[in-house]
Amino acid sequence: MRMSALFNQTLRETPAEAQSPGFTFLLRAGYFRQVAAGIFAALPLGLRVQRKIERILREEMEAIGGQEVSLPVALPAEIWKESGRYYRIGAEMMRLKDRAGRDLVLAMTHDEAVADLVRREVRSHRHLPRLLYQIQTKFRDDPRPRAGLIRVREFIMKDSYSLDADWAGLEKQYQAHYEAYLRIFRRLGLPVIPVASDSGMMGGKRSHEFVYLNPIGEDTVMICDACGYAANRQVARFAKPQPPQEEALSLEKVHTPQTRTIESLARFLGIPESQTAKAVFLTATLLENNQPYERLVMAILRGDMELNETKLASLIGAIDLRPATEEEICASGAVPGFASPVGLRDLLVAADDLIPLSPNLVAGANEQDYHLRNVNFGRDYTTPLVADLTAAREGDPCPQCQAPLRAERGIEVGHIFQLGTAYSEALGCTFQDEVGEIKPVVMGSYGIGIGRLIGCLAEAYHDDKGLQLPAVIAPFQVHLVLLSGKDGEAARQTAGRLYEQMQAAGLEVLYDDREESPGVKFNDADLIGIPLRVTVSKRTLENGTVELKRRHQEERLTLPLEEAIPRLHEEIKRLLGVT
Repeated sequence: MRMSALFNQTLRETPAEAQSPGFTFLLRAGYFRQVAAGIFAALPLGLRVQRKIERILREEMEAIGGQEVSLPVALPAEIWKESGRYYRIGAEMMRLKDRAGRDLVLAMTHDEAVADLVRREVRSHRHLPRLLYQIQTKFRDDPRPRAGLIRVREFIMKDSYSLDADWAGLEKQYQAHYEAYLRIFRRLGLPVIPVASDSGMMGGKRSHEFVYLNPIGEDTVMICDACGYAANRQVARFAKPQPPQEEALSLEKVHTPQTRTIESLARFLGIPESQTAKAVFLTATLLENNQPYERLVMAILRGDMELNETKLASLIGAIDLRPATEEEICASGAVPGFASPVGLRDLLVAADDLIPLSPNLVAGANEQDYHLRNVNFGRDYTTPLVADLTAAREGDPCPQCQAPLRAERGIEVGHIFQLGTAYSEALGCTFQDEVGEIKPVVMGSYGIGIGRLIGCLAEAYHDDKGLQLPAVIAPFQVHLVLLSGKDGEAARQTAGRLYEQMQAAGLEVLYDDREESPGVKFNDADLIGIPLRVTVSKRTLENGTVELKRRHQEERLTLPLEEAIPRLHEEIKRLLGVT
């Protein structure tokens, strides 16, 4: 490709929409352009990168038995209503009607579409197992798109779906994807760590994220350097302390003026925060007969702990949580700052699993400026909703080895789910087994966001001049730069012949044949970030040589013109790790 003909405009200034170093260079180098908030157009350079990633994804999916399909982006709302997600997912799902008034949705994922396809095609155990995959557009109307390609509204995703007769088959395909994803990211040169994660709107029994650690990430990952435990903070566990065994003492009402916080209460009474019970009020959106309604929820945990809202939402089946207002809290009979479940009725209460083990805590008396000493779960209040509700913090002991956990920011670039039978049962995806029994298909879902992957690679591979993309995904392998200047026709003819010879030799070449200054050309070459740069000029031509520079090194090598192409092949093999 000649740069004089390339649909590309490099930018000297940083665009307003650039929010991270890597994405700044993707915009300035002309890989992508923003069309609207969270919606981007891939220009020729960006699309070439995308296609190279797609090739690797197809190779790895087909290596584990995947068959490629292509499913629609616009889907009938009925299949989402059958699964129930039409009602559980909020405004981020784009809903629309066709000219006949039929409800449609733009696919955020294709689990329902696959289940609908499966119930039409699969009849017998002989049709299983199967693995379907696609590379397709998705749309999620995210209210806060940010960091360029990291959090967008429209995106390209590789999503695959395993179909099995039993859970053992699902486990096998899940493990195959786990290993394939590690190979994919290794081939792309992106360092990731697999972590246990929340299944979120996808549902299911088990899931893992593949996370690229970077400060611009929105996820927090808890990591144990001693044993390798790693989990998204949304689901991360830690070794909780073992409370002392004590006899339950009698309730005692105490005057505690101006103690609306756990910190002030503990200081006033001269006790550690671990001897208090914290009441956190949230308003949950729940579903009943597919209709949303709100209900006040009180979460009880020890005063020295923090609430994990993801764990709470999972426990009570909430599709949304928001902080409760003072009016909502007071309407329940509780008093903000002095609240507890003691004496309250008709309130949804959830307790952390450490609460039943912690005797004689100080909790609110539901009266202004008063608390209760010696509150005990089971005697003074109870609830069937007891689970791990606390958020892991840096320094908390690892749940496996008790070494301190470390917190890191990260970006999810892949996610795999064991869906089980939730979708197949909802949509009637069944098969007949060997003895004639009708059973639901056991499903798994596996995704990689391609645009987000490009964004992460740009964050991982750049310097202060521009991109330094790995050869396996760079849009071209060689950037041929002509410095013609005055009386440079001989150099132009030599560079033109070399360009044609490189193409004939199978090299991917971007040829800068523009009438620009050397400074502009070299700056653009650094900005675009192609691995190898070859320069032809009047000076090199006089010596019968060309200049070779690797993008990630300052050293410049002088090569005889006739050795340029063989040397480039050697360099590219080395960069690709080909022996």
